[in-house]
Amino acid sequence: MALCAGDAFGQKANDVAVTLKAQKVLRTKEGKEVLQVADRAMPGEIIQYDALYKNQSSSSVRQLEPTLPIPAGLEYIPDSAKPAPARASLDGKSFAPIPLMRQVTLPSGETKQEQIPYSEYRALRWDLGNLDAGKTALISARAKLVLK
Repeated sequence: MALCAGDAFGQKANDVAVTLKAQKVLRTKEGKEVLQVADRAMPGEIIQYDALYKNQSSSSVRQLEPTLPIPAGLEYIPDSAKPAPARASLDGKSFAPIPLMRQVTLPSGETKQEQIPYSEYRALRWDLGNLDAGKTALISARAKLVLK
């Protein structure tokens, strides 16, 4: 899974370093949630993606908008994007507030807004604003591995 810092105006691409961690979300017998390194996953398992963005420059990075792709075969878990709010995309280019909606035409010819299934989301994006020199920002989201 590739990550990008999105647009950071007036900055060099290497000003922000990104570290991605993928972990399975498991439950103990007591129901407590634990995270385990996700070398591989099976259908139905939930993966938490944590991306740490570090400003390595000596000045602020302005208007940082990190993007987390959601590959086909994974389904975004609602309300798991942190920090909230995040925006979502069906194509990795156009982003809108979650939940994504679309206009559908009914057989009668009238139109209505319908929520788009989370399985169709292909990317998430956050508006983190400015990231001061030497500072870090963490984004995270969860997705379920589904059969395709």
